[in-house]
Amino acid sequence: MWDLRDRFDLTLPAWGPYTKAYMGISHLPALDARPEGDSVDGVRVDLAVVPGFYRRKVDVPNVMWESGYHPWEAAPDLSYYSHRHELEWRDRVYVDVSFSALDDGARLVRCRCVNDTDDPQSLVLHYLASLHYPALASHGREPLRAARVEVPPGGVWVDGLDYDLLDLATPHPTDSLTPDGLLRGEVRGHDLVGGSALGRRFSQAEGDRVAYRIRLDAPLAHAALLLRYRMRNGGRATVRLSGLVDATATLAGGHDPAVEAIDVGSLGPGTHTLAITCDGVAPFDLDGLALVEADAAEQVTFAALQPAYSPQILPGPHAQSLVLKYEHAAPHYGLAWGFERSEVREFLTPELDRFMRHNVHHHTSRVLGETDADGHYTDVFLRPIPLAPRDEQVLYALLCAGTRDEVEARLAAFDPAPEACHSAYEAARARRVAFPAEGPGAPYAFGQERLAATVQTNVVYPVYCRRSFIRHNTPGRWWDSLYTWDSGFIGLGLAEVDLQRAVDCLNAYVTAPDDPHAAFLHHGSPVPVQFYLFQELWNRTQSREALAHFYPRLRQYHRFLAGRLGSSTTRSLPSNLLKTWDYFYNSGGWDDYPPQVEVHRRGLEDRVTPVVNTAHAIRTAKMLIQMAEALGEAEDVAEFRADVSAFRLALLRYAWDEESGYFGYVEHDEAGQPAGILRHESGENYDQGLDGLYPLLAGVGSDAQRARMLAHLAARDEIMTSFGLSAVSQAAPYYRVDGYWNGTVWMAHQWFFWKALLDHGEGALAWEVARTALELWEREARRTYNSYEHFVTETGRGAGWHHFGGLSAPVLAWYGAYFRPGRLTGGLDLWIARQAWADDRRAVEAEIVRYPDAAGREATLLVTLAGSGACRATWDGQRVPCGEVVSGCRAVRLPAEALRGVLRVEAVR
Repeated sequence: MWDLRDRFDLTLPAWGPYTKAYMGISHLPALDARPEGDSVDGVRVDLAVVPGFYRRKVDVPNVMWESGYHPWEAAPDLSYYSHRHELEWRDRVYVDVSFSALDDGARLVRCRCVNDTDDPQSLVLHYLASLHYPALASHGREPLRAARVEVPPGGVWVDGLDYDLLDLATPHPTDSLTPDGLLRGEVRGHDLVGGSALGRRFSQAEGDRVAYRIRLDAPLAHAALLLRYRMRNGGRATVRLSGLVDATATLAGGHDPAVEAIDVGSLGPGTHTLAITCDGVAPFDLDGLALVEADAAEQVTFAALQPAYSPQILPGPHAQSLVLKYEHAAPHYGLAWGFERSEVREFLTPELDRFMRHNVHHHTSRVLGETDADGHYTDVFLRPIPLAPRDEQVLYALLCAGTRDEVEARLAAFDPAPEACHSAYEAARARRVAFPAEGPGAPYAFGQERLAATVQTNVVYPVYCRRSFIRHNTPGRWWDSLYTWDSGFIGLGLAEVDLQRAVDCLNAYVTAPDDPHAAFLHHGSPVPVQFYLFQELWNRTQSREALAHFYPRLRQYHRFLAGRLGSSTTRSLPSNLLKTWDYFYNSGGWDDYPPQVEVHRRGLEDRVTPVVNTAHAIRTAKMLIQMAEALGEAEDVAEFRADVSAFRLALLRYAWDEESGYFGYVEHDEAGQPAGILRHESGENYDQGLDGLYPLLAGVGSDAQRARMLAHLAARDEIMTSFGLSAVSQAAPYYRVDGYWNGTVWMAHQWFFWKALLDHGEGALAWEVARTALELWEREARRTYNSYEHFVTETGRGAGWHHFGGLSAPVLAWYGAYFRPGRLTGGLDLWIARQAWADDRRAVEAEIVRYPDAAGREATLLVTLAGSGACRATWDGQRVPCGEVVSGCRAVRLPAEALRGVLRVEAVR
């Protein structure tokens, strides 16, 4: 059904919106190898489309800040996407730029230039081609200068990271959770083979040991072992070698890589072992080792990549075409356009923003910039493009890749006339994700389409992960890196447009069972949203294949966060309350959440536990119980039930604050025993906010406790605001209006509490949360065309990153739950074992299982049917309440004792 291979890359084409520079289309030559040469791994070729006013303003669509363009439409497989570039706000003068797949080797570029004013306009378009190398670090511009190694015939090279065993003398919390997709001990740097070496904590302590298996296909008469390394801070280090050679070597030098040769003697073919043990003193990075004939040692060479930005610019088959060949990209690239008033120029610069603005009046030269610039842009300049009042003009171009002969043939055959290109454009556009312009969800359609386009097109390349470069979903292009909890929400958004995209997003963050490097792919806040994403996928599809694939991967994820796997330190306190401070400063994604800030200010990380980590562990254990029962993994069920019991008891015994009606951060004494609630200087519970209510999500608390927590959530002077749920209670003495989370409304945690409200039978309050969010989103989308991170509680206006598809993605989920016929949506206790819908989506039968501790609580199940009006619902043949929330969406009230049974719901005609 889905591609479930263990991989971190996405199942997307080599063409897409992968840029980290200027909006347009990218091609990834290393993913689309051609026979004419090698492509350097991680290289990206971009074509940016830059509109402007003729000899006036040029509008560079920089993806790193608000720059006038807005994601507009997209197909899930990126075979079509578009953005609107506003030259004169709002929709007075603009250019709609789209990219449509013709086949694997070509994309159609369409620019619809619109003048919706009473004045004539003269526009320009720039098609700007460029090549980009992977950066040394995320957020960086400095290209990585990775080295390549050449060994003589009969010799072998073994990379420092290709170890068979890595044994570090000093344990560390991250030994089983190496961050950022790195291998244990991996460091990145210039002049290293592949850009990586074995380092980090390796060689920092006496007794650190690494072992390798080295295979020789042929004997070596007199072998030499060459160790390539670099000293991190200068100095000298001693290592002991054992296995294929018993020797001691002294390593010395500076930051540049050096080579130490050790005489080995004769070696026969086969597999040999080598162990390297550190005796001290200075730390070093081990790039790798070569095993060669001693008299050929000088033939082992290391050459660092030297960027080559400037292409050969070759003539195309006609005047409005050209061919580009970059040294480090195997294909030739062709560009053809359909506007005679054009010229080809070259910009020698690493950036376009200041450069193009500064040179907008420089029309006497075709080569602009400095010859030694670290960047090159081939500029196809179309000008002027006249537009009469209330007029528009559509221009087409072709971008293709292949051998030179293939490219020239494509360019020669291309007809840029609109009538020749229109059908291909329309066919590609038909695959876009669109929302109905009529019906109950129509008032929200505009904002949904903008957010869907943002979520789908927020993909960047290259992102380094597990010794390769991958395409990766990003919450926003400013974060061109891995990000665990954001990506869980990205997956929830993608599930509303394409299930394979959602599966890709989930698969990128789970690791194979018993992975030696990381229990899951980790960066940032350790909020396990991947579990909730899987539950959504299961409840939509009941895919047994996906369940069998993801269960063991999610099991090790939970075991680590529950403090029961490898190097995990989350459960280091005897209270059984969890904390994740050893892995990130942020417990729940809420950067400036007041008690979290206080913990770090006072250095209390070793003795204070938040609520959110333990609450999520209870919920993920419950999910795993449901998965294990479905798979027949009876032995695992007892393990996870013990987790639920231990964590639940710990929260109730130590974290409940009767005075405030919130749970709280728990301080522990020097012996690790709970000592009380962390309090503000006023004496009040410091956790009067969403963290203090998280047991609602876990299903923890007596009836009286749940009632108090729900009251806080709903109170207009506490958590509820006119624009949604505040992260911090407005009544708390530490509430403020100028924070990042403190004083703002975010969609992510609102989604968690919305699901919890359904579990607790609070369907009306759940709808208030969802409706408020949908209306808030729609207002801001229509005002600005942007998709923001969060909203300011004083004004309800959007703030933060402007093309944000991460923590804002729940807006798509709320639309789907209430307005997409054929959808069953319940709380987190819900497990849908089977569902069958009528063809007209006016009736459904489903086998439902609720987690056992839901007994005693009524629950709300949303059933979105086609059409509006009355409905009839039964649970195991007995009538249950069924009311319409909004046209089409019915809320079915499941009785408190209904834990397993068959639900039937049908619209009454």
